[in-house]
Amino acid sequence: MVRILIRAAIFLGSAALGLLVASLIIPDFHVHTAGFVVAIVVFALVQAAVEWLVRRLTTSSVPVIAGIAGLLSTFIALLVASLVTDGLSFDGLFAWILATVIVWVITALATWLLLKYLLPTPKAAATR
Repeated sequence: MVRILIRAAIFLGSAALGLLVASLIIPDFHVHTAGFVVAIVVFALVQAAVEWLVRRLTTSSVPVIAGIAGLLSTFIALLVASLVTDGLSFDGLFAWILATVIVWVITALATWLLLKYLLPTPKAAATR
């Protein structure tokens, strides 16, 4: 149970980091403080659900499919979070595309690094 809570915190934290970095880099991508927390939660939940669905629908574990699934889930999560909450807004198509790529890269790197160092895999039982 503790591992699940740590994973959830890491996923939410990486989503927050990705959205903040994108808002600092892209002038036409705006994060509003009033709805930021709700936008993070909506973004993280939608991204997790879409990525899980895409991975379940594809039978092979080709890295290209994993990358496409990540980009697709990030785009859909940004779309839903901007429509449902007041925490995110975009000005133009270029901001959408660039935000999708930046948020995807930041969340992927942050999640991978945090999981690697904060939640190491349990060691297998010693063999005799």
